[in-house]
Amino acid sequence: MKLFELTQGILEVPTLDREREIEFISDNSAKCKENSLFVCVKGLQADGHRYAQAAYEQGCRVFVVERELDLPKDACQMRTTNSRQALARLACRFFRDPSHELCVIGITGTKGKTTTACMIAQILNQCGVPCGYIGTNGIAYGDFYRPTVNTTPDSLTLQSALREFLKQGCRAAVIEVSSQALLQHRADGIRMSAVVFTNLSLDHIGVGEHTDFEDYKRCKKRLFIDFSAATVFVNADDPISGEILSETTAPKQITYAIASKADYTASDVTPFKTNGSLGNSFLLSFGEQKEKMMLPLTGIGNVYNALTSVAVTNELFGIPMQISTNILENARISGRSETVQLSNGAVAVIDYAHNGVGLRQLLEDLKKTPHNRLICLFGSVGDRTQLRRYELGKVAAELCDLCILTSDNPGEEAPEKIISEIAEAFHRFPTPYFSIPDRREAILEAIRLSQSGDILVLAGKGHEEYQLIGKKKLPFSERDILKEFSRLELTAK
Repeated sequence: MKLFELTQGILEVPTLDREREIEFISDNSAKCKENSLFVCVKGLQADGHRYAQAAYEQGCRVFVVERELDLPKDACQMRTTNSRQALARLACRFFRDPSHELCVIGITGTKGKTTTACMIAQILNQCGVPCGYIGTNGIAYGDFYRPTVNTTPDSLTLQSALREFLKQGCRAAVIEVSSQALLQHRADGIRMSAVVFTNLSLDHIGVGEHTDFEDYKRCKKRLFIDFSAATVFVNADDPISGEILSETTAPKQITYAIASKADYTASDVTPFKTNGSLGNSFLLSFGEQKEKMMLPLTGIGNVYNALTSVAVTNELFGIPMQISTNILENARISGRSETVQLSNGAVAVIDYAHNGVGLRQLLEDLKKTPHNRLICLFGSVGDRTQLRRYELGKVAAELCDLCILTSDNPGEEAPEKIISEIAEAFHRFPTPYFSIPDRREAILEAIRLSQSGDILVLAGKGHEEYQLIGKKKLPFSERDILKEFSRLELTAK
């Protein structure tokens, strides 16, 4: 692609450089080569401007910069006020705007993005609408799969994935859109056909994340204000739903709720436990239509997720509620309320709950399910999320009969330090707990301690197949540990 074609309407190109051929775009200098364009992005830990010379030495001659750099005279430097924003727009152009050929559904919210997105993709794919998925659980369609580092990948990966979906024959794509992605303009330029709001609660506040709750909320609302989607789906039970509906310009606004009046509602929610499977039964209503549903996923949050998925697939693709509910009655989402029947009669629940709000909702919902003791094994991510630790401990100590404090992804922070900060909350409660820094050993001890009728929660890791220790991602699967040492058969894969 010619440089002037790539940058038209985005950046101003020096006349002498207009005809340069661009074959590759990157914000990683190590990947640059001849006919590359290097975008200098300033991050929290590294400034891409410092690596421009390295990119030049590898053959790159075209640069997007926020300030003039001391590069050789044959380097083309194009100035911008926001290189992340420019990168997103360039990525759209480079991959020929794939979102314009797909029905793209963007989902944001504090909780429920992954499960809702996966549910929508499952319904569409089983109903003959080929749909790709991008989010925490990876990039997937059919046999095509790529893991993701972030909930919402960088803009180049996003656009590349959407183009790949088209090559694979997809008609739709569902994307988890995080607040960090919106803050960093990763999704800019994507034409959203519909956007979904799940809920909003205090999270992602601190160093490297959002400065305060208002900043967090503002970033979330960008999806409904700046992306000009034709249809919005909003959780009417959430306090900020009114703000979103009043500020969006979407011509079609659909609401869903459990406690409030809405277009789609769920009622008579009742937890159940059968043959080692945990879930909720409820009545789903839309106008005069009503469908009884047995959802094999625990928690009121998953009732909202199922309700949203039925609304989205019905409104956008005309898929009848009866068909959607039948599909979801066999739903399995990796690392989200994933149940494993233990040979001693206990049930293990693998879930991604990694903050106080998510853990509280999970545990409160499980307490309503018939059980003997509620046991929770959890930790907290290292090198950040310090504000979460005490709250995680407080929630678990308040709601559980026994807790095992262990590592999550400690990174370069000492696991013992993280555990001690969580344990501070237990001083206020009589709940017994153990501290076992090695997560594998902690899981084995939890299995040994569990008894028939107990619910054992493994919280925080969810779908992850690794553990970050130091700077290394080491293979780690809670499912494999449960299978190997308990001789168990997974009830959900």
